[in-house]
Amino acid sequence: MWKLLKVHTQQGFQTSAYPKEPADFPERFRGRPVIDPGRCKEGCRACADACPTGAILSGTSPKLDLGKCLFCQECVLACPQGAVSYTTDHRMAVHSRQDLLLASAEIKLAAALEEKSRQIFGRSLKLRQVAAGDCSGCAAELQALNNVVFDLGRFGIQFVASPRHADGLIITGPVTENMRLALKQTYDAVSAPKMVIAVGTCAISGGPFAGSPQIHHGAEAVVPVDLFIPGCPPHPLTVLDGLLRLLGRLQEGLR
Repeated sequence: MWKLLKVHTQQGFQTSAYPKEPADFPERFRGRPVIDPGRCKEGCRACADACPTGAILSGTSPKLDLGKCLFCQECVLACPQGAVSYTTDHRMAVHSRQDLLLASAEIKLAAALEEKSRQIFGRSLKLRQVAAGDCSGCAAELQALNNVVFDLGRFGIQFVASPRHADGLIITGPVTENMRLALKQTYDAVSAPKMVIAVGTCAISGGPFAGSPQIHHGAEAVVPVDLFIPGCPPHPLTVLDGLLRLLGRLQEGLR
């Protein structure tokens, strides 16, 4: 016991200071990708052809579908003009699927819920996670939110075991046919008012499995979605940023 206490004392305070202080990421971190239209050569489809999920729409005004992006960097390596790059911006949560279709470096981030909903969910938010055919990558990042570094519980947000105890669902995976009914029944078991959060590219668009007859191309095909958090998988702070924005507990402009 004394050895354990000694170790913890030597380790010091481990919890991240975010959101009181800006997020700190390693140099290799891949944040939100952007396309510089000024560098695009007319008729060039190198980046679009390299993308495994069709996330890049080439043309006179190229667009990036963040809801399909796997953050694999194939487009960056393929583009001869260097028009595609990754920023260090972890903020990517939006209210609408359409807001993930980007024509510039700007993104319309999620705004806070209306006052009545914030009064209900703002101080204590319970979420039931549903793994709807995921690879466990996004689920692992959600689990990381409970560790000592991110400490999700300090914000009054917790994952619960039963939808009967939940205020909403947080969904990962493309929603396979085998999970469609389970997801719908889990959603119905949550008392109103409730919210649904789609986490990761698969839960938003089907990801690399899009086009398969065995999936439903994301959570929105089965249940209404209130918050989309892209990534493959998203960083825990990307998820936390989205949750805090939804609850109106994040200062505008904080990175």
